[in-house]
Amino acid sequence: MLCWRQKFFDTVPHEPILRAVGKHTDLPWVMLYVRRWLTAPIQQSDGSLEKRDRGTPQGSAISPLLSNLFMHYAFDDWMTRMQPLVRFERYCDDVIVHCVSEKQAHYIKRSVAERFARFGLVLHPERTKIVHCFQDERARHHRYGVEFTFLGYTFPPRYARLRDGRWKAGFLPAVSKSAKKSMAAVIRGWRLGRRTGLNFREVAAMINRIVAGWINYYGRFYKSLLISFLASRINPHLVRWAMRKFKHLHRSPAKARRQLAQIASTYPGTFIHWRHGALPTV
Repeated sequence: MLCWRQKFFDTVPHEPILRAVGKHTDLPWVMLYVRRWLTAPIQQSDGSLEKRDRGTPQGSAISPLLSNLFMHYAFDDWMTRMQPLVRFERYCDDVIVHCVSEKQAHYIKRSVAERFARFGLVLHPERTKIVHCFQDERARHHRYGVEFTFLGYTFPPRYARLRDGRWKAGFLPAVSKSAKKSMAAVIRGWRLGRRTGLNFREVAAMINRIVAGWINYYGRFYKSLLISFLASRINPHLVRWAMRKFKHLHRSPAKARRQLAQIASTYPGTFIHWRHGALPTV
């Protein structure tokens, strides 16, 4: 079962956060500054100030820490005490709870909803759902969903080969559609076709620092899917950049692709996605 709090950072109450902080310090000045951080008014675009009686300051470095302190006591510690045999993973306000039956999943869902209602929080009605993680063909058409997304990875049913050579259905992570959509938006935002003032090395330096982070994170599982995506998105933009950069390639996309492929073959380390196999093709 997956749980998300609706508008968590905007609606999390202040007093439980302060009580959570108080479990780790008795210094008055620390409590004073935490309270000031939480209650500092928000300046609107027209210059007016809006008072706040709940929520954590968006974009603040202290916000993730305070939110996690609250969630530790409101959820982690509560689950450990009330359901010690139920495993779960939580990252900020995103939670996966592992249930052994449909009945248990519905019970846990109700219990979690009631728990957060005590703090004035509501589970997200669409993103909080029960997912059936089947391990054989018989359950493929279960009435619940059969895949979920967590921390930028989608976990769909895939077949994996066991050590004895047999194939078995499992839930193996790969970069999610939403993560690919975000990366595609960043790639378009580079506007490589307009950066003809940069040379090849400068373009590589600009791209590599960002793509390296994507590969390091999303490439940990099912890396081939990520590399295929990067090749299909970045290399065409490099072709358009070369066509605008060099006069002899202006009206010849095929020639530009051939030249880019030749450069990649000779200098495969120029772009970090090339080093991982996302080479341009003719």
